[in-house]
Order: sequence, then C-alpha cells, then structure tokens
Amino acid sequence: MEQKTLGIIGGMGPKATSVFFDKIVNRTEAHKDQDHLNMVILNHATLPDRTHAILTNTGETFLDAVKNDFKLLEAAGVANIAIPCNTSHYFYDELQKMTKIPIINMVEETIKDIHEMYGEGAKIGILATNGTIRSGIYADVCKKYQLELFAPDDSLQEKVMDIIYNNVKSDLDIDPSELEELIKHLVENENCKMVILACTELSCIKLSDEASKHSIDAMNVLVERSILRSGKRLK
Repeated sequence: MEQKTLGIIGGMGPKATSVFFDKIVNRTEAHKDQDHLNMVILNHATLPDRTHAILTNTGETFLDAVKNDFKLLEAAGVANIAIPCNTSHYFYDELQKMTKIPIINMVEETIKDIHEMYGEGAKIGILATNGTIRSGIYADVCKKYQLELFAPDDSLQEKVMDIIYNNVKSDLDIDPSELEELIKHLVENENCKMVILACTELSCIKLSDEASKHSIDAMNVLVERSILRSGKRLK
C-alpha cells in the first residue's frame, strides 16, 4: 500500500497531542526509521477552548482560529487529517467543509468498533468533557448504530471534569484510581457493557488491565485508523 503523510491538528491539549504521537509510533509495525509514518503535527495550543465554545454558542471563534491550519496541511500535501480532541468533533461537518482532505472521524470510528463488539441495544457509558456530553455528538452516533449511551450524573461528571481540567491539563500528578473508580461504577452500578474514554486528556492516564478491559479509548481508535489510512500495519 502506498505510504501517505498524516496531518495532525493538535494542541487540544498539548500533552494529549504528545501522547497521540507516541501511541502512533508504538502501534506502527516498524523495524527501522523509514517504516514509520510521515506526519505533520500542528500543535495549535492557542485554539479557543472547545467546551467553552460549545456551551457559550461561540463556535465561530474556534472555527476561525483553525482555518489556517488546514491551509498549512494542504500545502504540506497530507492525505488524511487527525484531530485528537473529542470535543472538537462537535464541529466536524464545518471542519470538513474547510478542506478537501479527509478528516478521520474519531467519534464515528469509535462507535463503529463498539457496535461490532456488542451489536445493537448495548448500553455504553461515556466519560468526557461537559462540552462533549452536552453537544450530543456521541449520543447522535450511538442512536445511528442503535446503541444506548449513558452519561454520568452531575456528581460524577464533576469528578470527570476535575480529572481533565484540574489534573491532566494542569500537569499535576494523576492518580489512576480516580478514573478507574468511575469506570467501575458505570460498569457495575449502571450495567454498562463498555465505557468510552471520550476525552484525549483521559488517554494520558495509564489504567490497570482490569479498567482497560471495560473501556475503549477513542484516541486509540484514532491512532489505529491513522496508521492504517497512512498505508502502514498495526503492531
């Protein structure tokens, strides 16, 4: 298969972008430097906060800020674009209209994988930002594939946001047990078959094997699709 260059619009946040890059390197079947993907990474850290843009109905500020990124990636000749930020996918249709380069839809690809695993009618939990939850982007795609999406109550959601904004984004030491307890609660108390880690900040937290067994990381799905669409094999 022909090797294709991958474009990445990152910086949402920077640590998540670095984790995304590392995951691609680690998941690519490679025996020498030349076996790896060619990537153009734009770490656009000053992009407006996506959750704030959604909740305050100011999405145009984000869309205006990201326009030039597509021009840069087009000039670089990338074949596909990955955006390792779940919340930004609320604007997926508008973003795709800005460029002829295919943008890998992390949300849809993740739900496709879950549907293949559990089929229609499965109850799926989600851990994400307030913006992602309230935007309904995962709920809409789950409805398309006839899956039941379960979001945490306000108390649990506050804990999720604390982990994302006051721990990972603030670069503090992270205790994986907090996230693992949330996953355990959704599986054991709410009878969810699987829990989607639908925020790339949560991808920065190393989970136990048990917690990983009951969760699917949307970033990992994006990593796999990025490698395959770039003409490489998965390790």
